[in-house]
Amino acid sequence: MSTIRSSNPFGKPASGGPVQRDRCFLQGVAVRAAILVAAFSLAMLPNGCSVKEGAKSPGTHVAAGNGAIGTPAPEFALQDLDGKTVHIADFSGKVVILDFWATWCPPCRKELPDFIAMQSKYGDKGFTVVGLSVDAGGAHDVRTYAQENKVNFNYPILIANEQTANAYGGVVGIPTTFVIDRKGYIVKRFVGYTPASEFEETIRPLLQAS
Repeated sequence: MSTIRSSNPFGKPASGGPVQRDRCFLQGVAVRAAILVAAFSLAMLPNGCSVKEGAKSPGTHVAAGNGAIGTPAPEFALQDLDGKTVHIADFSGKVVILDFWATWCPPCRKELPDFIAMQSKYGDKGFTVVGLSVDAGGAHDVRTYAQENKVNFNYPILIANEQTANAYGGVVGIPTTFVIDRKGYIVKRFVGYTPASEFEETIRPLLQAS
């Protein structure tokens, strides 16, 4: 099991049974319950990543049902890498993969080429990936990572905050990824690294739906 020491993040796990695989954990040192949840999850998963230093105070006020399958995707207003404010409503009518991730998280980084490929493949069919970075350094960290690793993002990258994580049910492990249909409803939630084939199996019927 690797331990990644980094920053940012947020809350307690959402209810329900999302698909769970390799993931990095976001835990606030100030909240004992969140630490216990993360520690238990790390014991259950190989290759989990524990965030132990520099974390912001995690979100603890999570309304029941937020981020649940079958519910509308919660609204947000977040800045992209250029400082422009973007709303979830800006993607109305599209099938969306909404991905909470960070540059320091190996499973998150592993998914990036797949997301870039899916954006190229399905972008003209009413589909978009939206990355929600939880990096403490915000846009600077993402830009630096992209430059150093020659990652050419072809989809929006927004800078997430505690409120966003809370709105989506609380985010402890990343990547945490939501699939949203054209009507703006959450249809699936994945926690941990997920193969591109599973994402594609989920989005294809949604893209065909009117």
